[in-house]
Amino acid sequence: MKAIGYRASLPVTNPDSLIDVTLDTPKPTGRDLLVRVRAVSVNPVDVKLRANVAPADGALRVLGFDAAGTVEAVGPDVTDFRPGDRVFYAGAIDRPGTNSEFHLVDERIVGPSPASLSDAEAAALPLTAITAWEMLFDRLGLQQGPEAEAGRTLLIVGGAGGVGSIAVQLARRLTGIRVIATASRPETAAWVRELGAHDVIDHSASIPDQIRALGLDGVDRIFVTTGTDQHFTALADIVAPQGRIGLIDDPGLIDVRLLKRKAVSLHWEMMFARSLFQTADMAEQQALLRAVSRLVDAGTLRTTLTDTLGRIDAATLRRAHALIETGTARGKIVLEGF
Repeated sequence: MKAIGYRASLPVTNPDSLIDVTLDTPKPTGRDLLVRVRAVSVNPVDVKLRANVAPADGALRVLGFDAAGTVEAVGPDVTDFRPGDRVFYAGAIDRPGTNSEFHLVDERIVGPSPASLSDAEAAALPLTAITAWEMLFDRLGLQQGPEAEAGRTLLIVGGAGGVGSIAVQLARRLTGIRVIATASRPETAAWVRELGAHDVIDHSASIPDQIRALGLDGVDRIFVTTGTDQHFTALADIVAPQGRIGLIDDPGLIDVRLLKRKAVSLHWEMMFARSLFQTADMAEQQALLRAVSRLVDAGTLRTTLTDTLGRIDAATLRRAHALIETGTARGKIVLEGF
């Protein structure tokens, strides 16, 4: 089967940073599905791993997490899917990735692909939807319902990125909380407003000043998708007493002592934790993706796909990584077909 991998951490401008290879097609065992991959999206985690985590002794590593495709075969213990089913998922960080024609994935972290979306549109959603859902509802403790969280405020730092784009929708559509998102360019500000943000502020300017200009003394919940170390002091300033701050990036040292006086809690989201540690509630990710699929088909949520670069090969994937590295990507970048 065709696949794309890397053997050494190299700048994305180097042709060997991602290479086309041919590998044996794997066979499903246990609860694994063998999926024929139709489309993949590219996430910051792909770029971080390629740039910073070299495979041992020059071995080949296949990256890629988000995928949409069709079940080709199933392991003997699979109960929820069968060959021919369209699926979407975000994979596991400790297994070979989705940048391959065929891919093995545990059925407990797989959902049925939304019937109303193409494979490319579906591939944009899983990793970011899982990350945003788990942060909002599991870590930050938001309750769902049209009146739930009414009178409270949520600040999403980096609202136009992949995770921010789905977090804005989930918070706006599934709760009654006031959603404030940050964006630093006119086109990204327009994007997050289109997705449902009540207010948009600029994270390149003073966040506390802009929050207070909205007539707020502080915000109850903060979801930081990027720039935690850059913004942490400001966020500690404007978070409400007994509030919660959640983050998903990899900041340098931050002074968590700033949170003590207000009894603020800090939460980290890692959507791979359930599969990495085979937790007892691992199947919650399948349930989560089933819910996302229903919400998309009901018109409640929309895909965050903004650009389909071309087919799944090393040259196109290097272009996608280069775009992610600029830090200005809006929504999700997808590749489709081999």
